[in-house]
Amino acid sequence: MEEFRSNNIVMLRGVLSEGPKFSHESKNERFYQFSLEVSRLSGTTDTVHIIARDQLLDALVPEGGSKLCVRGELRSFNNKSGVGPKLIITVFARELWFDDEEDENIVELTGTLCKAPNFRTTPMGREICDLMIAVNRRYGRSDYLPCIAWGARAREAALWSVGTAVSLTGRFQSRSYTKLSDTGAVEKTAYEVSVISIAAVE
Repeated sequence: MEEFRSNNIVMLRGVLSEGPKFSHESKNERFYQFSLEVSRLSGTTDTVHIIARDQLLDALVPEGGSKLCVRGELRSFNNKSGVGPKLIITVFARELWFDDEEDENIVELTGTLCKAPNFRTTPMGREICDLMIAVNRRYGRSDYLPCIAWGARAREAALWSVGTAVSLTGRFQSRSYTKLSDTGAVEKTAYEVSVISIAAVE
């Protein structure tokens, strides 16, 4: 198994909302997808999609009422099918196990800004900055991960330029929104990292 990358770490604990379903096969390995429901302190629930090797799932022994823990990394995939979102974000599992602790959702990323920050203010007066961070993966590949910063962190991030290296901690969240189209309003779900702390690094 590959070692964990220190520039892309995700730790989740939540409730398995659906059983694993076959996703794809690569290099003679089978991969499965399932969803995890992770509660916030506010009571809102984030639905996170997980990809795992079949060997990891085979080793799981569920216990009644236990929550599933996932440790892995965020992955991005360009969807060229024309159906659904263009950028698909999932968690690639490296470890899976059960326990009964409180829900957890921690993300640690180090990467580079690959788009200019988009600073805006909501109608309620909240300051927000949208960021797209490229996080290096092995073999010359990168994952492109949308992040959102708030308040003072948003104001600081708005001053950075493309190519700035940043390190952040946050949580991986799902967010519903309405998009207007020629056929009317369409309900969609965005996946992003909500930033807790962020800083430029040398």
